[in-house]
Amino acid sequence: MADQADVSPFTDDSAGTPAVRGFLHRPAESTGDALVLTHGAGSNCQAPLLRNIASAFAQQGLTVLRCDLPFRQARLHGPPIGTSKEDREGLRNAANTVRKLTAGRVLLGGHSYGGRQASMLAAEDQTAADGLLLLSYPLHPPRRPEQLRTAHLPKLKTRALFVHGSRDPFGSPAEVEDALKLIPAPTQLVVIEGAGHDLGPVPGKQIDDHHLAERVWEASRNFFGF
Repeated sequence: MADQADVSPFTDDSAGTPAVRGFLHRPAESTGDALVLTHGAGSNCQAPLLRNIASAFAQQGLTVLRCDLPFRQARLHGPPIGTSKEDREGLRNAANTVRKLTAGRVLLGGHSYGGRQASMLAAEDQTAADGLLLLSYPLHPPRRPEQLRTAHLPKLKTRALFVHGSRDPFGSPAEVEDALKLIPAPTQLVVIEGAGHDLGPVPGKQIDDHHLAERVWEASRNFFGF
């Protein structure tokens, strides 16, 4: 695939409320497949992690939409408070919008809170996505392993690739492995050694952001069969 992809701001109000807003990566040579990628509770679609992954996927021919969840569209700062249902509807609208632009599969992906909402949407509606790319799934709050966020996982019938840091306080790789046993669909866990919740380095470790994005692409290529 060509190295270049067109990246431009994107807004679609026609999909319904909430609106779809973010940045669209159009590959030079499209495979027809696509990825909707969104952010965590304290971030937005301009996060370096999302930009690097979007670029890596677009270079391989996927159309990628990095989008802001409705709670972030409403407020530039601050966490989501009581907006999870609306945020899932925003993801649904984003996926429907991308389906109009491409002819192949549409994956939903997200970091932390965004990935959790994507998985909850897929558990509610099996037609919402053809696959899930879940970055740093927030299995439980830090230091509260008893507060597991797994109630919807037995209903998840969409293929799901989990990418997780080995030093993520929101869940250890072993804890995530146990949670994956609840999911009836095919799953895979990719562990990034030395990474924390943002998939970046913790003190004393070094992680190359672009190498990480390439690793996420390679894992996705193998798992989803791109």
